[in-house]
Amino acid sequence: MDIYYVLLLFAIGFIGSFLSGMLGIGGAIVKFPMLLMIPPMFGFQALTAHEVSGISALDVLFVSIAGVIGFRNGGYLNRSLITVMGISVLVGTFIGSFGSQHLSEEQVNMVYGILALLAAIMMFIPKKKIDDVPLDQVTYNKPLAAILAFVVGIGSGIVGAGGGFLLIPIMLLILRIPTRMTIASSLAITFISSIAGSIGKITTGQVEYLTTVIVIVAGLIAAPIGAKISKKMNTKVLQGILSVLILATAIKIWIDIL
Repeated sequence: MDIYYVLLLFAIGFIGSFLSGMLGIGGAIVKFPMLLMIPPMFGFQALTAHEVSGISALDVLFVSIAGVIGFRNGGYLNRSLITVMGISVLVGTFIGSFGSQHLSEEQVNMVYGILALLAAIMMFIPKKKIDDVPLDQVTYNKPLAAILAFVVGIGSGIVGAGGGFLLIPIMLLILRIPTRMTIASSLAITFISSIAGSIGKITTGQVEYLTTVIVIVAGLIAAPIGAKISKKMNTKVLQGILSVLILATAIKIWIDIL
């Protein structure tokens, strides 16, 4: 493998995982389009949507747990929320990841575009003030959380994402979970989801292992750094960065599809 290609993959993995740790997403929202679009821009062979979804699935598995470690102190991890949404998203992701082998490249990209567009719309809807609620007094609708996580799991399983980029706006807007708790708990739920996604992608032969290892190594370095910085940032700034990031990705994906 060309050394410049290795460095490019490492850079993509590092940037995506830094944002992952900082914003509570698994990183696929950033890395999926980057891995599809950037290598050909530098003259390297393009990866297919199925290959990228396979790389993303395993990458999210490692990066999300690295992010969770960064949030392990401070009471930000809501165990009840992680359990309820984690089990539901796990089942949904199994279904999506195994079913993805029957979809075309264009269909996989379209599913990703729909998920990103929905996430962008929800992120820009005004939210009631929830960050003043004490973390030990947070409540939410458990049946609704389980249903929404299951639906997210199906879609994220198809594209190899952990679903964090869609879980976060759902948790903020619909379940009304405080921002820092949302970011930390989303990473834990994403980790659970990525277990199913990884199994599905590996057993259906959608993983390019050498490329995946490079992206994962970069991610393991970058994700904890992002998580550490996240604790010191204003929650409104974090929401703003994530909103712009998701919207820009959705626009780019739909431009390519159409």
